[in-house]
Amino acid sequence: MRERITIELGRRDLLVVAGLPGAGKSTLLGRFADAMTVLDPDQVRAGLAALLPAGTPYRYYRPVVHVWQRIRVARAAFGRGPLVVQEPSTRATTRAWLVALGLVTRRPVRMLWLDVTAEQAIRGQHSRGRVLRRRSFDRHVRRAARFRESLLAQQVPAGWHSAQVLTRSAADTTALVGAAA
Repeated sequence: MRERITIELGRRDLLVVAGLPGAGKSTLLGRFADAMTVLDPDQVRAGLAALLPAGTPYRYYRPVVHVWQRIRVARAAFGRGPLVVQEPSTRATTRAWLVALGLVTRRPVRMLWLDVTAEQAIRGQHSRGRVLRRRSFDRHVRRAARFRESLLAQQVPAGWHSAQVLTRSAADTTALVGAAA
């Protein structure tokens, strides 16, 4: 039996669940949505998909999903209680935006990186039925490579309170415990 991992969140923590598209971020967060505020772009995507004509390709409204998700995260960061968000965070500019948001809202920003191989992430994309174009996915992989290496070397990125790396199998046994507001 695998050991259960518990991540305790402070009253104001902003936990960013990050990793390659298809790593299992949404699957992990789906287990915690009833216990705390979880903002996943899949929530936005599903809402928009229900409003659009059936079969509208995701690539047509993906930019709206990303902008809407950022707005949701920024608004929620000014609220109370711990906040958990899903963001691939393969771009340095995205990570810098999250650090800045944490500073402005006085939230310690923590990273939980789901570490999977590119092949595992592609399989994850196929299992969820949303596969990124090869060029787009390759960009994520390239951008994530150096950042991933620093995380594996247990280096906490500048401006972040903590960073933890989990494999997909370890994520299956992970629990989040949030402090009261």
